[in-house]
Amino acid sequence: MTATDDDGWWIVGYGGDGWADLDLIRNRLAAGADPNSGVNVFDKPLHVAADRGSPEVVAELAARVDDVDAEHRGRTALWMAVFEGREDNARALVAAGADPWRLMMDGWSPGHLSLAGPAPGLFPIPSPEIGLSEAEAAAAAEAKRLIPALGDFYYDGLSLACVAGISAAKATARLEATPADDVNIDALYEAWYNVPDADRIVGITDVPGGCVITQPWGYTPDTPGLVKRVSPDTVCYSMYSNPKGGISGHVARDGTVVAWEAHTAYLTPPDALAEEILAAYLYRNHPPAFCCAGAGLRLADARPITGPPSAWLRLPERAGGIDQAA
Repeated sequence: MTATDDDGWWIVGYGGDGWADLDLIRNRLAAGADPNSGVNVFDKPLHVAADRGSPEVVAELAARVDDVDAEHRGRTALWMAVFEGREDNARALVAAGADPWRLMMDGWSPGHLSLAGPAPGLFPIPSPEIGLSEAEAAAAAEAKRLIPALGDFYYDGLSLACVAGISAAKATARLEATPADDVNIDALYEAWYNVPDADRIVGITDVPGGCVITQPWGYTPDTPGLVKRVSPDTVCYSMYSNPKGGISGHVARDGTVVAWEAHTAYLTPPDALAEEILAAYLYRNHPPAFCCAGAGLRLADARPITGPPSAWLRLPERAGGIDQAA
């Protein structure tokens, strides 16, 4: 790619390899692109490069910006690099003067966050008192257990709801569901769109800590109606992996949807609580594990998610569908 007469960043784009192309970035800077702002999504070029770029591009931009520790939406470029697992870019930022121990995002510094991840020795610790709390260390240890336990599996088109503290039988009663013994499950897997009321068929399985509700072909377990019905006096984390792209999710507590959960640094809100930030970091590329951990479900493997479930259920017909249930 070559620069044009345009003096902005649009030609670099956001996806692709543009932010790893040092010549392209230098051409943009020479054409007048502002090193401090002007990129969609995260606005600051250094933040985008910290996630998407190369260490060479990060170093080039870090040398041009007014403040290498400038924050956008509550976080610095170094925090972005750590969150997204770009240790190479984190080192380049520190070499340019970025502070690993600057507090942000409800008290999380980039250095503190790194202690919970795969590279806890990324930065020298300035004092022996700095470290993970007992609860933070336990959360990090569970992520290191749970993610390999679930393993890698294809979940495009899958939705699930992880419900804490109640059995499959109790969740079934709350949903007013009945056994779906008459349904040809193989036909659903092969061509769910040809099966009447396929959206009302879900699987359910008891697991340590609660139960898991799944639907391999649709979004029903992630609908507000379902998560509200199963969550009185407890919590439910849900997700849907849309085959057309993107992952949605909800958190319901005591029958009320309280949050839509994100799994990337870009969508983690700047006012998120410390434990929410840690969970988003630990499970940023593992949304099914994120839901299990959020509900405190200690799965030993992926079978309750990938199937077959312990039972198939038919949800009742409701005006407007299950997703409109009050």
